[in-house]
Amino acid sequence: MSLQTQIEEKLNQSLKNKDKSLYPTLRLIVSGIKDVLIANRTKEVKEISDQEVMSILKKMVKQRNESCEVYKKAGRTELLEIEIKEIEIINSFLPNQLNEEDTKKLCEETIKKVGAGSIKDMGKVMGDLKKTHGDVLDFSKVGSIIKIILK
Repeated sequence: MSLQTQIEEKLNQSLKNKDKSLYPTLRLIVSGIKDVLIANRTKEVKEISDQEVMSILKKMVKQRNESCEVYKKAGRTELLEIEIKEIEIINSFLPNQLNEEDTKKLCEETIKKVGAGSIKDMGKVMGDLKKTHGDVLDFSKVGSIIKIILK
């Protein structure tokens, strides 16, 4: 079963159960998927790939993380809690991200594999990591880790 289908089924189930903490976020996800389908309308595509769905979900998480930072600075705890719940719901459809220690280990291994010696080789390392581990790495953390290692 595709990720898109899973999300749509979860939305239908939450609507039947009247789960007000879940269905608004799921509606946003489905809406984001439909936006991509509309953009691809010339291709006659009814369903998008799981990779495209994951990309949409990652963008949504990134947006909410940015909102969380703003809400923390403004002291808006009620809005911060809503954003955190939405992040948890969205993350439930994404593969688990590696923790910082494992990410650092993976970065070090890739730097050796690619033969990177300076910060100029950062693009090679990032490209290799995206190809091999793109779905389990948080690239906002990866960039800073690679900069520290290659300094």
